[in-house]
Amino acid sequence: MPPNHLLGRYVHLRCVADLHIHSKYSMATSESLDLQSLAKWAKIKGIDVLGTGDFTHPKWLEEIKKQCISSDSGLLEFGGQKFMLSAEISTVYEQSGKTHKVHHVVLVPSIEIAEQVNERLGKRANLAADGRPTLTIPSPQLAEIIFEVSQKNVLIPAHAWTPWFSVFGSKSGFDSVEECYSDMAQRIFALETGLSSDPAMNHRISKLDKYALVSNSDSHSAQKIGREANVFDIDHITYTEMIDAIRKKDPAHFLCTYEFFPEEGKYHFDGHRNCGVSLSPQQSKSQGKLCRVCKKPLTIGVMHRVEELADRPEGFVPKGAIPFHHLVPLQEIIGHVMGKGEYTKGVREEYDSLVRYFGTEFNVLFAKPDALALATHKKIADAILLVREGKVNVIPGYDGVFGKVEIGSERKAHADDPGAQKSLSEFW
Repeated sequence: MPPNHLLGRYVHLRCVADLHIHSKYSMATSESLDLQSLAKWAKIKGIDVLGTGDFTHPKWLEEIKKQCISSDSGLLEFGGQKFMLSAEISTVYEQSGKTHKVHHVVLVPSIEIAEQVNERLGKRANLAADGRPTLTIPSPQLAEIIFEVSQKNVLIPAHAWTPWFSVFGSKSGFDSVEECYSDMAQRIFALETGLSSDPAMNHRISKLDKYALVSNSDSHSAQKIGREANVFDIDHITYTEMIDAIRKKDPAHFLCTYEFFPEEGKYHFDGHRNCGVSLSPQQSKSQGKLCRVCKKPLTIGVMHRVEELADRPEGFVPKGAIPFHHLVPLQEIIGHVMGKGEYTKGVREEYDSLVRYFGTEFNVLFAKPDALALATHKKIADAILLVREGKVNVIPGYDGVFGKVEIGSERKAHADDPGAQKSLSEFW
């Protein structure tokens, strides 16, 4: 929960931003991911600025151009909702005898600049093939293209720790930002922590202190936007003020991030999804990083990679670190209390009722206890408060399987439970 002295400021001055999402033009996304749906859900969640996602896709950018209103703020507007032009770009290439696959979040301040980026990238890939295009060029070359188009453009390593497609990923990443981006590393000022890590885990690596840590949903459906977000206190909601707040890591203007409990992310632990095997880093090391069922190499998760690169103990907080707050999405909390799936009728009705009462989902999650007691059943109100206090236990996610939250019990390491997840299905 935000510190008490900030609660008043959150009512009028805050700006909640989720800057990494996808559109209906990306693979494995909802067909309903259009501007209407995104604007609707941003208002329900309480998101002031939402990334457009996928501006590199020609059809999506054309829809944005036709339907959105541009302004000198560097942001767009549709139906009263502010958007920032954003995209995720994949680079896949060989370096030093290894295949590297890295995803990057790109932010730009105007449609004209987005079109220039697309013109350059379109010479190297079929941008219409996927909302998240894949380029067979090194990461430094992509960065060079982005910054040559405009010095106002931003490139942030996406979900920096996930195994398959990230700067530090166990399967195809690097051990440092400098190794990945070479002479362009000096232009990188922020890292996206991803769902399977949080700022506390990143604080264990001293060489990451110079980077701002941002959090975004990377959502593939409109209902999942805002599951992670960034909170600003700025004079004007503009592209420049938001980017400056991130770049400067100024706690007066970059207030905090909203985070998943990292154990809930689907790559937190090591494991094998097909074999139902989930292991802590210690257990994985004791088995030679091999699956005990099929004897093949495990997918090494985020916690393991953090342990490999860490030069500080757990709990270390560097000077000037931006605060963060763990949240569980409201529908998930209600479903947990009711013992029902989060998309069932009863859960959705209670969700809608609470959002109507408080105005947005974030308002519900940070509501005062007495207000919650008036608005909903005691068990739901208590569960919201327990999550806010961090009184949850999470069965860790692994190899593409999201973790499972248990509200009302203390978090634990699970290191003594070698077979904790035999057949946990993906519920997210």
